[in-house]
Amino acid sequence: MTVNEVMTRLEAMGSERMRLQNTKRGAHGQQFGVKRGDVRTLANKIKTDHELARAVWATGNIDARFLAVLIIDPKRLSIEELDSMVRSERFADVIDWLYAYVIKERADKEQLREQWLIADDPMAARLGWSLTSGRVARNPEGLDLPGMLDHLEAEMPLAAPEIQWTMNSTLAQIGIHQPVYRERALAIGERLGIYRDYPVSKGCTSPFAPIWINEMVKRQG
Repeated sequence: MTVNEVMTRLEAMGSERMRLQNTKRGAHGQQFGVKRGDVRTLANKIKTDHELARAVWATGNIDARFLAVLIIDPKRLSIEELDSMVRSERFADVIDWLYAYVIKERADKEQLREQWLIADDPMAARLGWSLTSGRVARNPEGLDLPGMLDHLEAEMPLAAPEIQWTMNSTLAQIGIHQPVYRERALAIGERLGIYRDYPVSKGCTSPFAPIWINEMVKRQG
């Protein structure tokens, strides 16, 4: 399948309703408004095609970038190319797909985490904190958790919204998985009040850290 064929198929699957939904979630670039499930269906037909993925990503179209994430070969991406991809995208949903399907299973993710935590690009920093949140949950050995809590308490209120979301996730993961730091994580979340009034659908857990932490701890035992 060629780039033109891919773009023609994506355009045919687009809808105004999905375009409006994407825009409401922060998308401001080119888009057709394709449902994520339809993107997945097309990706399953194409399967892995690294060069096509690179070409499709280069169009800058949001739907094409969602597709590229699913058909790219993560092992063939250098750190430099991946970093360039991240810095070229401003829609957090695309960045989060990159994290879920390409980044979090890479062998060099710790190098990426350290590099992106200090990045001046908001999407790179968002991913640095996504990787940190994941490491707190799965492999916290060697992390300076007290120092991290200090940093979160001081910097999270000032952070860009894209970064604040994954910083908050890190705070919650510390509270959920580290009983010794739970009370402090709860106190920080309560004092900062970030996402206190965030609207959530019925049955979903609030991202407000104290509610999130307490709910997850309750489920653990």
